[in-house]
Amino acid sequence: VQLVESGGGLVQTGGSLRLSCIASGFTFSDHAIGWFRQAPGKERERVSCVWNNDPKPYYRDSVKGRFTTSIDVAKNTVYLQMDRLTPNDTGVYSCAAVPRTGYDGSYYCLRLGADHPNRALEVWGRGTLVTVSS
Repeated sequence: VQLVESGGGLVQTGGSLRLSCIASGFTFSDHAIGWFRQAPGKERERVSCVWNNDPKPYYRDSVKGRFTTSIDVAKNTVYLQMDRLTPNDTGVYSCAAVPRTGYDGSYYCLRLGADHPNRALEVWGRGTLVTVSS
């Protein structure tokens, strides 16, 4: 059971990157999947979250209108399309998944990485580095 991120790299301000998060050993069809980032010297923050058939993915305010997350259940992959990048978007981006049991996806999206009934079942990737130069 693991998650593997890819797609990070160095990009100039205003550029774009698309991150991928591929699952193995389990399926995304019944999970909530979030993207997180951590900049040097700062706390980890939730960037986005989505689940299968989700009508409205979650985004933190600072990325709304610039980032888009999507899920391809057939490929067991979640994507994070990042446009109009700024240096403030620099950090290690990680994906995490948790089974959606007992509650809907929004419940787990808000609590992924924090306290919730399935905390012990969370799966995290190791991350991919995104660096945005000014």
